[in-house]
Amino acid sequence: MNTYKYMRNKIISRIEEKFKKQSLPNIEVGDSIRIGVLIEEGNKERTQFSEGVVIAKNNSNLNTTITIRKILQNIGVEKVYLVHSPRIKKIEITRKSKIRRAKLFYLRNRSGKATRLKQRFN
Repeated sequence: MNTYKYMRNKIISRIEEKFKKQSLPNIEVGDSIRIGVLIEEGNKERTQFSEGVVIAKNNSNLNTTITIRKILQNIGVEKVYLVHSPRIKKIEITRKSKIRRAKLFYLRNRSGKATRLKQRFN
C-alpha cells in the first residue's frame, strides 16, 4: 500500500512541475509587493496592479498562496492569490521588512502608524 501512495505522489509532483512558474522572486511574509493580475473586460485583456503587505504565506507546491493586506478608503482589504496561477503576470517586491512572526494577523487590529514595519536592508 505504501508503494502505491509513493508512486501516486511521484506522478502528481511530476505533473505539477509543468505548471509551476520558474521566475518567481523570493516572497516572504512582511514584504511589500506589487502584483499584476490579468483582468478580462469583454474581449479585451489588461493587467491590473495592486500593492500591499504579505501577511501570510502557505507553501504547498503548486497551491502556494499569499495573503496581501492593503488599506482602501480607511478599510482593510485582504486578498489571497495563488502564486503559480496563469492569471498572475508579474510580482515585484518593493520593500522587505524585518519581522519576528510567521503570520502578521495582528496588523488587522492596528491602524495608522501602528501598522508600519521596520525595513530590512540586505
